[in-house]
Amino acid sequence: MFSVDTNTIVYISVCSLLAILVAAASSAYGTLAIVIAILALLTILLIFIINYADFLVFSLFTKMFKIRQIPAKDYYIPKSNDCVVKYVNGIYYATGYLTANVYSYVFTMEQVQQEEEEAVLSEAPNTWERIVSNVTFPFKYHILVAAEDIQQYRETLEAKRGALEYRLSKEMSASTPSQLTIEDLQRQISIVQARIDRLSSGERPLNAIMYIESTAVGVSEKEALDTLSNQLSHLQTMFSGFDLNIVRVVGREVLLLFRLNYFIPPREELELMLSVQK
Repeated sequence: MFSVDTNTIVYISVCSLLAILVAAASSAYGTLAIVIAILALLTILLIFIINYADFLVFSLFTKMFKIRQIPAKDYYIPKSNDCVVKYVNGIYYATGYLTANVYSYVFTMEQVQQEEEEAVLSEAPNTWERIVSNVTFPFKYHILVAAEDIQQYRETLEAKRGALEYRLSKEMSASTPSQLTIEDLQRQISIVQARIDRLSSGERPLNAIMYIESTAVGVSEKEALDTLSNQLSHLQTMFSGFDLNIVRVVGREVLLLFRLNYFIPPREELELMLSVQK
């Protein structure tokens, strides 16, 4: 399931409606009607691709047309759209970002027994110390947290539980039910139910997103970019000890992260950033 903000929904709806109207009116153009209808349908498809695969399409677009963004004085985002470069006094400073999907980690933690959870938590400081001691270059670690609407979160969980219960009922009534599938669905239902119970006990849901930032220096742009890629790869390897899904940020989100160094984004923009990792 994809999550988009209100502005994006309006944009998609209006553009799709215009394309549909063009396709409907194409019958007045005789033999060109089929061509116009195909172009309109391709336009609708392109709109959805641009919105749902921004991290791929936007970077491809900037590479094809060799577009360089200027987010601030002395800064630019190269056509690869995967970092921010500062050029001052003949020196290049390339800054890149990694993002961690904390949801898979939380999902794993909810499956372990209390004794195992306590052991994992007690080992976390040692794991962090090993990571820092094995990194020979500076990096910044960001956690952005925002409270989530309790009622909306509960409704989402209840809808998810209902969908899982339906799949479980369908699997159990099948002519040849799979015991592995049944056990997996039962496990997922128990996890969702545990989250609902935690809400009932007064716990407030939070959205959390983690970014890791590092900067590399070089006398040429290529040297700075190559060094940055090596540093980010090293950080990915080191942080894998936390069982986090860590990937490099590419696309328009690079500009959003660059701005985070100066101000926290407005609520609408923040909700969109958080929804990407869901």
